[in-house]
Formats: sequence, structure tokens, C-alpha cells
Amino acid sequence: MNAVSQTSIPDFGESLRANGLSLGRLPLEILQINVGKRCNQACHHCHVDAGPKRIEMMNARTTARVIELMRESPHVRIVDITGGAPELNPHFRELVLAAYALGKQIIDRCNLTVLLEPGQEDTAQFLAIHGVGVVASLPCYSKANVEKQRGLNVFGPSIAALQKLNALGYGRADSGLELNLVYNPGGAFLPPPQAALEADYRRELGRRFGIVFNQLYTITNMPISRFLHALERDGEFGVYMQKLLDAFNPQAALGVMCRNLVSVSWDGQLYDCDFNQMLELPLGDRPRTIWEIAHLGDLEREPIAFASHCYGCTAGPGSSCGGALT
Repeated sequence: MNAVSQTSIPDFGESLRANGLSLGRLPLEILQINVGKRCNQACHHCHVDAGPKRIEMMNARTTARVIELMRESPHVRIVDITGGAPELNPHFRELVLAAYALGKQIIDRCNLTVLLEPGQEDTAQFLAIHGVGVVASLPCYSKANVEKQRGLNVFGPSIAALQKLNALGYGRADSGLELNLVYNPGGAFLPPPQAALEADYRRELGRRFGIVFNQLYTITNMPISRFLHALERDGEFGVYMQKLLDAFNPQAALGVMCRNLVSVSWDGQLYDCDFNQMLELPLGDRPRTIWEIAHLGDLEREPIAFASHCYGCTAGPGSSCGGALT
């Protein structure tokens, strides 16, 4: 396979134009809130560089302003809370309660093992009571593959947390409690077809552990942060980027999540998506914060900021926070 260099990667905007595409914003529906980088794990692929030693956390003032924006933005249907491990932020439950009172659909992006941490004993029940959908990271159904990517002694607690969620009704038909799992590759390759892999997960987790879930999301590893460092260390950056370029899918590009989502960082900065947030690539044409806008609808006129990592969202079936796009 050919390989590209950092300097020879085609401009993403030019690739869009070459395919007759111009990706403007759609009506804003999703508010994604990254409440901080503290996590009880330090996964090899983490695009947030999260871990137990990180201290960046959304504070009370920023949380209060985010809640104000929720109230002032009725067109936002979904509040998607991420981290780090978002449950470790002391204001996590405040955000959930506010979104619940406003009738929003709420998503908690959970690493599973946090539900077994000291002080989190009732978190799963809190999520269930407030109808919070759980999107749970589980990069494989085998212990060896999970712990290669996420660290030793992670698989057993992850399974125990899934069983705890199932016992509360998560993933079960007619419970109204969504439990969706997330797969991301363990190396420099694209995810396999989502439907086929979901069938494998359903069969293996059900047979071995009695676990049920709603959907599996396959997400492409973005060439940023820890994964980028691993690619460069192993001399695989050029080959991986070429894989993304060769798999560019104009149909997937039409569904990229940045078109109807805005991402808020732990310190109140505004971004097009969580990946741009980690690259400090601001929304629109300049940095701005949640204190500079009256409501989230103000952002719908702003251009979307693209860069080379965006090829990860448009490769093959595409990749978003909700899995494959096509």
C-alpha cells in the first residue's frame, strides 16, 4: 500500500469540493458536553488523553452556563455527556437532572468500570431512574483484546458493570433504557462492517455472560492524541492515512456529526466535535466560549472547521458518535 506524508495529505475541503460536496450546518440537535479529562482508565487509543492524573474538570460556573444554554435552546433534542469518565465530575448529576427536567434525551458515554469505583455505587441506578441512555465502550468481547487496548484487569469489571446495567433493565426490550456498545479498532485498520460485528458481540456476550444490549457502534480511530503518537512511533502514520484516503466515501461525508452537533469543552470553549476539541480547532473562524453567545442557535450560521483527521469520519461506511453512517 502507498503511504502519504504529513505534508502530502490532500486538503479535506478540496476533497469535498472534488466530489461536489459543500457541508453546511443543519439545524442544531445535539449538545455534546465534555465535562473533563479525569478518568479511572488510561486507554491506549484515547483521543482525549484522559487518565487518573488529569485535573481538567468542568466547574460549577461553566456547568451553570451550559444549563442556561440548554434552557434557551429548545431545538436541542439530545444532551450527550462525555469525558474522561463523565461520572467522576462532581457536577455530572446536576447536568443530568437539568436535562431530564427539560425533557432532553440524555446520553452518558461510560467506560463501564467507573460504575464500580468507590463513591459510584448508585450511579447506574441514578442513570436508570432518569432514563439516561448509556453508550458503553467495549472494544471487544474477548478479555485479551480488551486488556491489550484498555489495560490489565479491565475486562472483568466491564462485564460486571454490563450485568449490573442489564439487571436494571438496560438493553432489554420495552424497558426504554438504551444500552449501546462501542467498538473501535485495536490498531491501524478500519472497523469491520457494523452489522456483522454486532451479531458477533450479541452472540458471544449473550452466550458467555448473559449480556444483552441494543446496538453496537463501530467508530474509526482518529489520527490524533495517543493514537497518533502510536502511529508515529510505529512508523504507520502514512499507511493509516492512506487507508483513510483510499476509503473516502462521499455518501458518509453527508452524514458527519459536526453538521448538527456542537461540542462544549470542560472550560466552556466551543467546537464542532469532540475531536476538533482535542486539537483545539475552534468552531467557525475564531475561538469563542459559551459566554459569548445568547443561545446555541446562534452557531448554525458558522462554518465548520475541517482538517485531515476528518478523513476518519468519512472512510468506508463512515464514523460518528453514533457509529457507522452508511
